[in-house]
Amino acid sequence: MRNHGLRILASAGALSIAALSLFCSASASTTQGIVYDFTGGNDGGNAATSVAFDLQGRAYVTTVQGGVDGCGTLDRLTPKQGSWMEQTVWTFTCGADGKNPHGGVTFDSAGNLFGTTVAGGSGGICVGDGCGVIFRKGAHDGFRVIYNFTGNKDGFGPGNPVAIDSHENLYGDAPDGGAHGVGVVYQLSFHRAQWQLKVLHAFTGGNDGGIGSLGPLLVDSAGDIFGVTEIGGLHQAGTAFKLVPGPNNTFSFSVIYQFKGLPDAGSPYGGLIADAQGDLFGTTYFGGTSGNGAVYELMPRSTGRYAERVLYSFTGGSDGGNPTSTLVFDAAGDLFGTTDVGGGSCGCGVVFKIDHMTGMESVVHAFGSTGSDGQSPLYGLTPDANGNLFTSTVGGGSFGQGVVFGMTPSARRTMKDAIRAH
Repeated sequence: MRNHGLRILASAGALSIAALSLFCSASASTTQGIVYDFTGGNDGGNAATSVAFDLQGRAYVTTVQGGVDGCGTLDRLTPKQGSWMEQTVWTFTCGADGKNPHGGVTFDSAGNLFGTTVAGGSGGICVGDGCGVIFRKGAHDGFRVIYNFTGNKDGFGPGNPVAIDSHENLYGDAPDGGAHGVGVVYQLSFHRAQWQLKVLHAFTGGNDGGIGSLGPLLVDSAGDIFGVTEIGGLHQAGTAFKLVPGPNNTFSFSVIYQFKGLPDAGSPYGGLIADAQGDLFGTTYFGGTSGNGAVYELMPRSTGRYAERVLYSFTGGSDGGNPTSTLVFDAAGDLFGTTDVGGGSCGCGVVFKIDHMTGMESVVHAFGSTGSDGQSPLYGLTPDANGNLFTSTVGGGSFGQGVVFGMTPSARRTMKDAIRAH
């Protein structure tokens, strides 16, 4: 079972109004700021979440702890008059509605949002608690659970954002349970007036890998699904895989790369992204030349397998180390991501950039550099409609409960300009 406890920090009981704290980075190319500072009270705490934006430019995040019942929240952050105002959209009760949402939410084309919790629900008992749920918050209606994991062949403990295809089917992975106990890839579709879950692949922990990533699955325009596993494979360093749809809603599974570990990349926790040529990019927690993780590229070959190259190996020092994040491209094609550790004096992680022309890494921001700064970003960066990048941290901030952090990669615009643009 994935040790979610490593990513959960203690709660504090306080309530605050959202504020924006701006500060300039050491780099002349970026302006950065704390968008929201979690208190651990009704607004939640331990922001182990990606950031998602609706069409109105409002940011949605989840927290693992806090809320009225201490089991996490779904929050909306609205830019308003030079600040961001926080509203708790849902507070999890630890019961049938789920407990401890990790990873954030995903919007469908109609503006409905979907997410998961690692525990709670009414599907069964897993490790002394519920087995987790998939939830929906409608654009025009309320919150409801659309699937309860049972801990049997369907797996349990989902902790990543769901992916959505062009037919509004949901895809994700549960890291635990399944036929072999090391997780599954699932599809959740709305059919005959109800949501139905189908297991697309049950990992064995052998050559196919085991335990899906913290990041979302990647669904391309053809409906092919790409993902990674944290363990297993020929070298016990994880795998990259592909699921191809066939007739009658069948899928064929294949491993497209076997990670080797040091000095190759090893143990991918973040999800995959693709460029226009179909090359895939991601991060690994271990591996690289120093064993502190890597950024890698997978390039398709005519055989159906992929060739891999390590773009950057982290040292665990000032450049960061042990990334769990899914990468994102900026408008210039450069790669941005976050690391869990390394960076400044506290080793609390960094935002990094990989130049697409040279492959050189640069640190855009080192967390923990101020008393109220965040610590340990896990889920990477999300762009808004204006190209500004946002992430979250599970710790740090004024209350030690994490923050939402924003940055604009261009010196021509400031975070205040970005807020006005909304």
